[in-house]
Amino acid sequence: QVQLVESGGGLVQPGGSLRLSCAASRFTFSIVAMGWYRQAPGKQRELVATITSGGRTNYRTSVKGRFIISRDNAKNTVYLQMNSLKPEDTAVYYCHVEYTNNWGQGTQVTVSS
Repeated sequence: QVQLVESGGGLVQPGGSLRLSCAASRFTFSIVAMGWYRQAPGKQRELVATITSGGRTNYRTSVKGRFIISRDNAKNTVYLQMNSLKPEDTAVYYCHVEYTNNWGQGTQVTVSS
């Protein structure tokens, strides 16, 4: 019974920053790859970033240099630091255990003036 609890979403102005957190429980967090995905209205869900159990990261092209995914295994938490936010980053962001069907509930990020 995997549980993923997200926090940190909200409204931010273009150029601003947010940090999303995903607290995981009920499984051995340290041995799995984690990811952040997002879905905008009327669009397909898309990969934002992943991080392996060993800390290797991967990002979609549009967020490279702006977003940073990280993990703290002692806290069973994965983070997404989002900088230089753009209106096109507006979406519901989901935490995910890679290679499974385990998803967080989603948290809204809105980038608008």
